[in-house]
Amino acid sequence: MTNNDIMKKLRVALQLRDDDIIDILKLVDFNVTKSELGAIFRKEDHANYKPCGDQLLRNFLNGLVIHMRGTPEEKKPATPAAPARKPMSYPPRKK
Repeated sequence: MTNNDIMKKLRVALQLRDDDIIDILKLVDFNVTKSELGAIFRKEDHANYKPCGDQLLRNFLNGLVIHMRGTPEEKKPATPAAPARKPMSYPPRKK
């Protein structure tokens, strides 16, 4: 399966339009035009077909994570561990 096939399947599965994909790529500062994107979704035997590179697919997936999950929040400080319990003390035994 080629990168082009993966892009096509994700576009259909997530019901994304070309504008949506361009916006997702902008989230990771990766600019692509509509015509470049259209060339990726063409059939291999078409004159304007363009293979989808690893960099484009990687940036699309990274942008998709941000699009679906939101931007990562700043790391919160680790919560302190619960204080250690003192061992239970039993009353002294009767003799």
